[in-house]
Amino acid sequence: MSDVVINTRENGPLLVTGPATLCDHLGNKYDLAGKESFALCRCNASKRRPFCDGSHKSTGFQACETVPANA
Repeated sequence: MSDVVINTRENGPLLVTGPATLCDHLGNKYDLAGKESFALCRCNASKRRPFCDGSHKSTGFQACETVPANA
């Protein structure tokens, strides 16, 4: 089985790739059938949260974290 990989996108969403399950705070599963990857909002402006709808492009959202050298 493949691993789930979560990549941060500079000034954008979290891109989740692999066989993942996404649940809300009540434990209800989102329907991800047929999706090999999906993007999760980090800017808090998406109208489709928790999924990204591209709103970060017009909000000035900035995030460029990288892995520390000692990690």
